Amino acid sequence: MTENTKQIEGRTGPWEMVLGLEVHAQVASNAKLFSGAAVGFGAGPNEQVSLVDAAMPGMLPVINRRCVEQAIKTGLGLKAQINHWSRFDRKNYFYPDLPQGYQISQFKDPIVGEGEVVVERDDGSTFAVRIERLHLEQDAGKSLHDQDPNATYVDLNRAGTALMEIVSRPDMRCAEEAAAYVKKLRTILVYLGTCDGDMEKGNLRADVNVSVCRPGAYEKFRETGDFSHLGTRCEIKNVNSYRYIQQAIEYEARRQIEILEDGGSIDQETRLFDPTKGETRSMRSKEEAHDYRYFPDPDLLPLVIDSAWVKEIEASLPELPDAKKTRFQSQYGLTAYDAGVLIAEQARADFYEAAAKGRDAKLVANWVTNDLAAKLTADGHDIASSPISAQAVAELVALIEEGVISSKIAKDVFERMWAGEGAPREIVEKQGLKQVSDTGALEKIIDDLIAGNPGQAEAVKAKPQAIGWFVGQVMKATGGKANPGAVNQLLRAKLGVE
Repeated sequence: MTENTKQIEGRTGPWEMVLGLEVHAQVASNAKLFSGAAVGFGAGPNEQVSLVDAAMPGMLPVINRRCVEQAIKTGLGLKAQINHWSRFDRKNYFYPDLPQGYQISQFKDPIVGEGEVVVERDDGSTFAVRIERLHLEQDAGKSLHDQDPNATYVDLNRAGTALMEIVSRPDMRCAEEAAAYVKKLRTILVYLGTCDGDMEKGNLRADVNVSVCRPGAYEKFRETGDFSHLGTRCEIKNVNSYRYIQQAIEYEARRQIEILEDGGSIDQETRLFDPTKGETRSMRSKEEAHDYRYFPDPDLLPLVIDSAWVKEIEASLPELPDAKKTRFQSQYGLTAYDAGVLIAEQARADFYEAAAKGRDAKLVANWVTNDLAAKLTADGHDIASSPISAQAVAELVALIEEGVISSKIAKDVFERMWAGEGAPREIVEKQGLKQVSDTGALEKIIDDLIAGNPGQAEAVKAKPQAIGWFVGQVMKATGGKANPGAVNQLLRAKLGVE
């Protein structure tokens, strides 16, 4: 058992879970995979449907070059093999929101082969998830069952929308690892600009394969590649949040363990997760590849990709999360944790870099990851819609660095900035918040305090920590505006503390 494998205690002894994910990511493009129909969220029912999407007789699919480019870019971002020859297949099944009676997908020859994603756990340790493949396919339409008690409505706006299906190996061993993997995958896709990662709109969703086995069986599987060492898996379809992924896995693993411990066997099936009840329920028995009667799509030629084009796409790749995290640590002297928090969202990383330019980078990181992040979360903003700009954060930090305000006063200034009272310097001037660094004025306050409290002054000589009482009194006398550094220096000199 690996250090991070989570064991589940059953009545008959310990069990372990084995998890593999198929992540469906909607390709960021303006048109569908094989038609010119627009792609977008919020259009009225069946407003974004071409004759191709509706499978009218005689309509032929034409591949969208942009979608192919986005798939290649994603493959490169996942450090995966780009297959220069791939092919589209028909996956045959009947469903009311699939007008063709088949889905155009890729089966034996996907556009992207094996890759790897390195994922960080909450404790800072990492694990690798092997990518088996990435293929392009069309999405189906949507059946709406809640519009009428006696009828199902079909909306074909999504039909034909390009999806990338990213299939992992069964390399995850607990619910937290699965959620962390999807989070990392989403970050990479958003950085690449190949999927917007909007899970609420269903633009990124996961099918989770769950099975359970006894300790030691997984290691035998990894040694031999023989799946018979693992339990029968069930697939939970279309889970669209990190929390639901974890809940679905925890419930499903427990369900399977109970069945096995009662002497039953697990049926390989497709299940749905019900978030309101927090449980999975059977949807249909799991089909095998042969059930879909895959065959090469006769309307589409094989996809042959030019090496020069792949190199061109590779040259255009942005700095990816892992590289950015390493750079933030070396360039700005940040901890691995702070760098990880900042790069988790590209917009946050960009905001931070704009604010940190020429400033104390660690101090800026503290403001962005703590005070600003807390306010944004509380008010339901994301960093892109932050009422406080990166320049304003930089200006606030500059005032602290210059000794114009203390860190404590900066908190008050920040609150006023959030309330829309203006730029930091403007607020400091208007509210008279400059810290007192005038040694003459501070000396008088300190002299009076020492004269009025001889007992306290004597106590400091015996116990230097007692100087804190004097610091507090000076702060009180100046309304918190005294420069703490200057106060400490003067007190030490006057009280004879080394």
